[in-house]
Amino acid sequence: MDRPPLPPFTAETAAQKARLAEDGWNSRDPARVALAYTQDSRWRNRAEFLQGRDAIEAFLMRKWQRELDYRLIKELWAYQGNRIAVRFAYEWHDDSGQWFRSYGNENWEFDAHGLMQWRIASINDAPIAESARKFHWPLGRRPDDHPGLSALGF
Repeated sequence: MDRPPLPPFTAETAAQKARLAEDGWNSRDPARVALAYTQDSRWRNRAEFLQGRDAIEAFLMRKWQRELDYRLIKELWAYQGNRIAVRFAYEWHDDSGQWFRSYGNENWEFDAHGLMQWRIASINDAPIAESARKFHWPLGRRPDDHPGLSALGF
Protein backbone atom coordinates (compact mmCIF):
# COMPACT_ATOMS: atom_id res chain seq x y z
CA MET A 1 0.00 0.00 0.00
CA ASP A 2 1.46 3.34 -1.04
CA ARG A 3 1.11 6.37 1.22
CA PRO A 4 1.99 9.41 -0.92
CA PRO A 5 3.91 11.55 -1.19
CA LEU A 6 6.65 9.03 -1.84
CA PRO A 7 10.41 9.42 -1.59
CA PRO A 8 12.67 10.81 -2.86
CA PHE A 9 11.21 14.01 -1.43
CA THR A 10 11.29 17.53 -2.81
CA ALA A 11 10.77 20.63 -0.68
CA GLU A 12 7.09 20.58 -1.65
CA THR A 13 6.48 16.87 -1.02
CA ALA A 14 8.45 16.87 2.25
CA ALA A 15 6.31 19.80 3.50
CA GLN A 16 3.18 17.90 2.41
CA LYS A 17 4.36 14.82 4.31
CA ALA A 18 4.94 16.90 7.45
CA ARG A 19 1.46 18.45 7.20
CA LEU A 20 -0.16 15.05 6.66
CA ALA A 21 1.63 13.77 9.77
CA GLU A 22 0.45 16.82 11.74
CA ASP A 23 -3.13 16.26 10.57
CA GLY A 24 -3.01 12.60 11.55
CA TRP A 25 -1.66 13.29 15.03
CA ASN A 26 -4.20 16.08 15.57
CA SER A 27 -6.95 13.51 14.94
CA ARG A 28 -5.80 11.79 18.15
CA ASP A 29 -6.88 8.49 16.57
CA PRO A 30 -4.17 5.93 17.45
CA ALA A 31 -5.33 3.35 14.86
CA ARG A 32 -5.38 5.95 12.06
CA VAL A 33 -1.97 7.36 13.01
CA ALA A 34 -0.37 3.90 13.28
CA LEU A 35 -1.24 3.18 9.62
CA ALA A 36 1.37 5.76 8.54
CA TYR A 37 4.14 3.46 9.84
CA THR A 38 5.54 0.19 8.56
CA GLN A 39 4.49 -2.99 10.36
CA ASP A 40 7.95 -3.17 11.97
CA SER A 41 8.56 0.57 12.35
CA ARG A 42 11.14 1.53 14.99
CA TRP A 43 10.68 4.49 17.29
CA ARG A 44 12.55 6.36 19.94
CA ASN A 45 10.17 8.74 21.65
CA ARG A 46 11.92 10.56 24.48
CA ALA A 47 13.45 7.62 26.43
CA GLU A 48 10.94 5.04 25.20
CA PHE A 49 11.86 2.56 22.46
CA LEU A 50 9.07 0.95 20.42
CA GLN A 51 8.83 -1.39 17.49
CA GLY A 52 5.81 -2.22 15.35
CA ARG A 53 2.37 -0.79 14.69
CA ASP A 54 0.75 -2.50 17.67
CA ALA A 55 3.28 -0.93 20.05
CA ILE A 56 2.84 2.45 18.36
CA GLU A 57 -0.94 2.28 18.65
CA ALA A 58 -0.73 1.31 22.34
CA PHE A 59 1.75 4.13 22.99
CA LEU A 60 -0.53 6.68 21.32
CA MET A 61 -3.54 5.48 23.31
CA ARG A 62 -1.60 6.07 26.56
CA LYS A 63 -0.28 9.41 25.31
CA TRP A 64 -3.67 10.91 24.49
CA GLN A 65 -5.24 9.63 27.70
CA ARG A 66 -2.60 11.66 29.58
CA GLU A 67 -2.13 14.64 27.20
CA LEU A 68 -5.60 16.18 27.06
CA ASP A 69 -6.85 18.74 24.52
CA TYR A 70 -3.73 18.03 22.43
CA ARG A 71 -2.99 20.41 19.53
CA LEU A 72 0.16 20.07 17.40
CA ILE A 73 2.03 22.07 14.76
CA LYS A 74 4.88 20.51 12.74
CA GLU A 75 7.25 22.41 10.47
CA LEU A 76 9.65 21.02 7.90
CA TRP A 77 13.27 21.55 8.91
CA ALA A 78 15.24 19.53 6.33
CA TYR A 79 14.89 16.66 3.86
CA GLN A 80 17.04 14.47 1.63
CA GLY A 81 16.14 11.33 -0.29
CA ASN A 82 13.85 9.26 1.92
CA ARG A 83 14.48 11.25 5.12
CA ILE A 84 12.71 14.25 6.63
CA ALA A 85 13.48 16.28 9.75
CA VAL A 86 10.76 18.35 11.39
CA ARG A 87 10.49 20.54 14.42
CA PHE A 88 7.25 20.76 16.32
CA ALA A 89 5.38 22.17 19.27
CA TYR A 90 2.19 20.99 20.86
CA GLU A 91 0.00 22.17 23.69
CA TRP A 92 -1.90 19.99 26.13
CA HIS A 93 -2.99 19.79 29.73
CA ASP A 94 -2.91 17.04 32.31
CA ASP A 95 -5.83 15.84 34.43
CA SER A 96 -5.08 18.49 37.07
CA GLY A 97 -5.55 21.27 34.49
CA GLN A 98 -1.84 22.20 34.20
CA TRP A 99 -1.05 23.28 30.64
CA PHE A 100 2.20 22.44 28.86
CA ARG A 101 3.88 23.32 25.60
CA SER A 102 6.06 20.49 24.37
CA TYR A 103 8.83 21.31 21.91
CA GLY A 104 10.83 18.87 19.86
CA ASN A 105 12.50 17.56 16.78
CA GLU A 106 11.82 14.40 14.83
CA ASN A 107 13.91 12.55 12.29
CA TRP A 108 11.95 10.33 9.93
CA GLU A 109 13.00 7.66 7.44
CA PHE A 110 10.50 6.28 4.91
CA ASP A 111 10.31 3.11 2.86
CA ALA A 112 9.64 3.17 -0.90
CA HIS A 113 5.87 3.08 -0.24
CA GLY A 114 5.92 6.28 1.82
CA LEU A 115 5.47 4.53 5.18
CA MET A 116 7.63 5.69 8.04
CA GLN A 117 10.05 2.95 9.05
CA TRP A 118 12.08 4.87 11.62
CA ARG A 119 11.14 7.78 13.90
CA ILE A 120 13.46 9.44 16.39
CA ALA A 121 11.83 12.10 18.59
CA SER A 122 13.44 14.39 21.15
CA ILE A 123 10.91 16.33 23.23
CA ASN A 124 10.93 18.81 26.13
CA ASP A 125 7.90 19.90 28.13
CA ALA A 126 7.47 23.43 29.48
CA PRO A 127 4.66 24.21 31.92
CA ILE A 128 2.65 27.23 30.76
CA ALA A 129 -0.24 29.24 32.10
CA GLU A 130 -3.50 28.67 30.26
CA SER A 131 -3.35 32.36 29.26
CA ALA A 132 -0.01 31.69 27.46
CA ARG A 133 -1.55 29.18 25.05
CA LYS A 134 -1.17 29.93 21.34
CA PHE A 135 -3.01 26.95 19.78
CA HIS A 136 -6.72 27.75 20.05
CA TRP A 137 -8.38 26.05 17.08
CA PRO A 138 -11.15 23.49 17.69
CA LEU A 139 -9.81 19.99 18.35
CA GLY A 140 -8.79 18.28 15.12
CA ARG A 141 -6.96 19.52 12.05
CA ARG A 142 -5.21 22.90 12.35
CA PRO A 143 -7.00 25.40 10.08
CA ASP A 144 -5.00 26.42 7.02
CA ASP A 145 -5.07 30.08 8.09
CA HIS A 146 -3.69 29.37 11.59
CA PRO A 147 -0.06 30.55 11.93
CA GLY A 148 2.72 27.96 11.89
CA LEU A 149 5.66 27.73 14.26
CA SER A 150 7.83 30.35 12.56
CA ALA A 151 4.96 32.86 12.36
CA LEU A 152 4.31 32.31 16.10
CA GLY A 153 7.97 32.95 16.89
CA PHE A 154 8.72 29.39 18.05
